[in-house]
Amino acid sequence: MKINTLLITLAIGLQSMIGFSQDYYLHCGSILDVQTGKEIKNATIVVSKNKITKISDGFVAKSNANDIEVDLKNKFILPGLIDLHVHIESEQNPKSYASKYTNNEADVAFEAARFAEITLLSGFTTVRDLGGTGVNIALRNAINKGIAKGPRIYTAGKSIASTGGHADPTNGSNRKLMGDPGPHEGVVNSPEDGVKAVRERYKEGADVIKITATGGVLSVAKSGKNPQFSIEEIKAITTTAKDYNMLTAAHAHGDEGMQRAILGGIKTIEHGTFMSEETMELMKKYDAYLVPTITAGKEVALKAEVEGFYPDIVVPKAKEVGPQIQSTFAKAYKKGVKIAFGTDAGVYDHGKNGKEFGYMVEAGMPALAAIQSATLTNAMLLGVSNEIGQIKPAFFADIIAVDENPLNNIKTLEQIQFVMKNGVIYKNL
Repeated sequence: MKINTLLITLAIGLQSMIGFSQDYYLHCGSILDVQTGKEIKNATIVVSKNKITKISDGFVAKSNANDIEVDLKNKFILPGLIDLHVHIESEQNPKSYASKYTNNEADVAFEAARFAEITLLSGFTTVRDLGGTGVNIALRNAINKGIAKGPRIYTAGKSIASTGGHADPTNGSNRKLMGDPGPHEGVVNSPEDGVKAVRERYKEGADVIKITATGGVLSVAKSGKNPQFSIEEIKAITTTAKDYNMLTAAHAHGDEGMQRAILGGIKTIEHGTFMSEETMELMKKYDAYLVPTITAGKEVALKAEVEGFYPDIVVPKAKEVGPQIQSTFAKAYKKGVKIAFGTDAGVYDHGKNGKEFGYMVEAGMPALAAIQSATLTNAMLLGVSNEIGQIKPAFFADIIAVDENPLNNIKTLEQIQFVMKNGVIYKNL
């Protein structure tokens, strides 16, 4: 820990003990305006409590003795990043398939808290968690209360699947353990079940709804791309979700399942691996967004080459799907499909979320557009575009810093040097 970080930590503790107000004066070498791509050079961001109150030209001295000046004069400043597809409870490894039978909720919770902190320190101050056991809801609450360290979480709680579908929690179990899970467990087989499953998620405290519209790579089931919901079931889910003001997402690799999801009213299509040009046109017509998760595709393809890392039934799916995601993204972006940033972290190691930017740029997306997808676009989709995603007065003080201008070197976003979330400094190298 450097001296300035130690002083900041001590100051926070002192502030809480004696109760005085305290502002931060961040002396910034360059600030990126994510709307225009322009640099604001040599400026001071003033943070009071959890909000940005002022952005001033030059390096403004603190106005009170108890305020803190933070030297970021040789850094490049951006708003905190937003990842619309993570699984904060878990991290894939060869023991993952057995752990659901051996781990208790408390085990999951301790691991999830660690993954959340890693995610925050990698520059992602807000995430959308797309499915776990329900511990994700408790973790969100703990972070909001200041009990745990992590990003601002919008969570789906438990994903919604059909029987035997990608998110059926009993896939791979022996017959004695399979049972017949229903809407309470996130498994539906009719429009009526779909309505109840959404209401169950709302009752449990979920913020968003995620369905698995097609087969998946890592589930212990044969197909990775067959459609797994009818349009009527999807419409029942999205209509109910709209009643509760919940954003909807659909895991989808196969084209038919994607089309049903789009026609059924789903807002974000996750992965989109085998998307046809016809489906791309549907995406544009229905104002749906693609969340490409290129990093996950590359990582599962690599791990499929490691003997014993995945069950045998998963390996061919990983080898087929993994290499395809980036090329589909390139075609979709070129065709004008709207893109939202998401990585599927948890399928691979948390904290590597920033690699997605490099893959997006490699596939033909300009660096600024990639950054905008992880700031402006995602804030809009979450319904908080007047609170996060930009460095502006009255916005939450979610601020990160890197060593270089990411418009010139996008991979600098893989090495975050400074993280402030909600006016609290968590990292300052």
